Amino acid sequence: MKAIVVHEFGDASKLVYEDAAMPAPGPGEVRVKVQAAGLNFVEIYQRRGAYADSKTPATPGSEFAGIIDALGEGVTDLQVGDRVGTARGRGAYAEYAIAPAVQTVKIPDAVTLEQAAAVLLQGMTAHYLCFSTYPLKAGETALVHAAAGGVGLLLCQIAKRCGAQVIGTVSTEEKAELARGAGADHVILYNQQDFEAETKKIMNGKGVDVVYDSVGKDTFAKSMRVLRPRGYAVLYGAASGPVEPLDLQLLNRYGAIFTTRPTLMWYSLDRAEVLWRTDDLFNWMAAGELDVRIDKTFPLSDAASAHRYMEDRLTRGKVLIVP
Repeated sequence: MKAIVVHEFGDASKLVYEDAAMPAPGPGEVRVKVQAAGLNFVEIYQRRGAYADSKTPATPGSEFAGIIDALGEGVTDLQVGDRVGTARGRGAYAEYAIAPAVQTVKIPDAVTLEQAAAVLLQGMTAHYLCFSTYPLKAGETALVHAAAGGVGLLLCQIAKRCGAQVIGTVSTEEKAELARGAGADHVILYNQQDFEAETKKIMNGKGVDVVYDSVGKDTFAKSMRVLRPRGYAVLYGAASGPVEPLDLQLLNRYGAIFTTRPTLMWYSLDRAEVLWRTDDLFNWMAAGELDVRIDKTFPLSDAASAHRYMEDRLTRGKVLIVP
């Protein structure tokens, strides 16, 4: 089969399109003929060698959708030919990839394989942020950074489903329109306005209930300062770089606030949790109540361009890689 292989860490040119061995599913796993893979910023970090456990050679990607073509030992609730998707697989940048059956879900006919690949990781992330990390309630206010990105657009929509007011930050007026279309009540152009001052102005100095921050280094210090007493600063990404070490006394100074650094792994611990999140997403999509915006699709052979597009922060929704 064809696959993208990273032989050494570095820039996007290190994503090499080449022949690779067909993977075999182990016990409790399935092999999927990939129809679409979702690109996520974590793969850029991995390609750069940012994590201590990153290894080479490796084929990136955990989020994909396609058709099961082989079952590992002990798999009984999925069958060859099933339309499935996962956010927790491995080797997604390839024609065939492996996924644990417990983290693999059937895709209803009303949802295309491309839509599934576009929503699984980012949609489940938005779901756990709004329902589990900080369960939003009607009448509360959430500040959503990168509100026109893949997670951001879904976060805005799901937060509005919860009855919350949404303040979004974006870089351009074009992205501001996308955020408004997703339900953002107020949009701050952070290149032109100081989001801390603007948020406090919108809130009449009261502070927001929660900040969902995927930007990291450039935003997190100010994110903590716009919270109400005992509010939540939720850091779920670091697109601008890692946050500096935190003096815990600041949490007291800003009003006994809370902070947490969640990832999907800790919010999809068992099959029941996975199905809760994906069933909600698929049902909302089928009913036309959740818009999943596919921004751009790249062929597998040009995965490097997909990474550059993401690194340049040009995304206006989900980026897919298609074999």
